[in-house]
Amino acid sequence: MIIKNREKEGRGSFFIEDDAGLIAELTYRRKGNILTIDHTEVKRKVENRGIGSGLVRETVEFARRNNLKIEPLCRFAKVQFERNESYQDVRA
Repeated sequence: MIIKNREKEGRGSFFIEDDAGLIAELTYRRKGNILTIDHTEVKRKVENRGIGSGLVRETVEFARRNNLKIEPLCRFAKVQFERNESYQDVRA
């Protein structure tokens, strides 16, 4: 599955689509060098396949490439940051 990114005027998302449309999305707000993850959603038909975790991982890699920090505001992202010590270098 291909994770895409779009950003406009301080709002952005990482998302995955299939032929039927959007199946997973992580949204964020960007202010300065801080990305605040505010929502992560995966459609029921593809739950429990690691897709949400993949979106968080892609966001972390994006932050590393662009010298950004992440504030994991949504509950799912917070749990991912708690479970993954390797994400702490980008935590705001």
